[in-house]
Amino acid sequence: MERSDRRTPQIVQSWREIQDRDPVGPLWRAAQIFRLLSFVYALGFQIAVNGDLTRPGLTWALFGVMTVANIWWTVGYLVGFGRRPWFVAVEVAVSAAMMMSTSFVADGSWISANQTWPTTLWMTNAALSTAVIGGTLWGAAAALAIACANYYVKGEVYLNFGRNATAILLVSAAAAVGMAASRARKVHGELVAAVAVAARSAERERLSREVHDGVLQVLALMAKRGREIGGDAAQLAELAAEQERRLRALIADTPDTALEPAERDLAAVLRTVSGPRIHVSAPAEPVTVSALVADELVAAVDNILDNVTHHAGPGAEAFILLEDLGDQVIVSVRDDGVGIPDGRLAAAEAEGRLGISRSVIGRVEALGGTARLESGPDAGTEWELSAPKESRT
Repeated sequence: MERSDRRTPQIVQSWREIQDRDPVGPLWRAAQIFRLLSFVYALGFQIAVNGDLTRPGLTWALFGVMTVANIWWTVGYLVGFGRRPWFVAVEVAVSAAMMMSTSFVADGSWISANQTWPTTLWMTNAALSTAVIGGTLWGAAAALAIACANYYVKGEVYLNFGRNATAILLVSAAAAVGMAASRARKVHGELVAAVAVAARSAERERLSREVHDGVLQVLALMAKRGREIGGDAAQLAELAAEQERRLRALIADTPDTALEPAERDLAAVLRTVSGPRIHVSAPAEPVTVSALVADELVAAVDNILDNVTHHAGPGAEAFILLEDLGDQVIVSVRDDGVGIPDGRLAAAEAEGRLGISRSVIGRVEALGGTARLESGPDAGTEWELSAPKESRT
């Protein structure tokens, strides 16, 4: 008994988590309430008309099968394991088959004077389930399938909706529920995106304060003192000033506030890469990629250009080429410097200097792409960064 008491809160919590994760969870639960009410109606109808049917025993057997199936569907939709297209498709197929079984349990005169067994209202649940999981169009399609099963049993299609409005009511109900489900999912997505934007903004503000209080002040002091000392220190001062400008630009770059996933024009971003000996070639039309892909590729390019500045030799020029291949982009960065001696990268990694492997290769591979380097003594270097337009991480 004590063991059972300990488990109860865990079960309740798991149900709450399922409901919280699914934006249309309330609609699933409301649909099961409708299922219960329609079952009570169908049961009353079955009791009232069973004596008028040609096969009353078979009718009760089929009703029992349908009852067990509805219990299974109810549990599946409430717990969550049934919120799958195939699960809903089975419900639609079984419900339509049950409606068509009216021809085996009743004669023609009874069919023409009554609604389809085991009531159209109960079979409406299949259309509602489809609407919740698939939206308006799929819900309407399921409703039409149920209506066609009804027309098949009746042996005619009613165009006089004043006499029989089954199809209109089925499609209208499914369409309304489908619209509500689609809207709930959209609003939930916007809310999640807004929360993510707020979290990123708060984190950026925190990092901005910490960087401003530490790194930026040190860089500014180095730039000032280096210019005052002169000589070699003046060159260090310029490097410190450049890094200060880059860092200030980075922390001042506000995140996109759009509620849809942020996208950027990679071609336009690469054209902003500044430098007296940097040449950028990119398509004239926008090359739209996700914000994460753009940020990581530009950061990798910045690291490559830093290596060109410090290691390619005086006067080395860099050439950046952007190619749009549809579902992926390729950024090539080539320089005409002194190149990288054989074994130098391996030696640097063994010494714990992981700038290239982490800042370039690691960034691109984290996006689901590849980074390839070709170089040799006095042959310059060429990087080829290939990445999908949408990050896979």
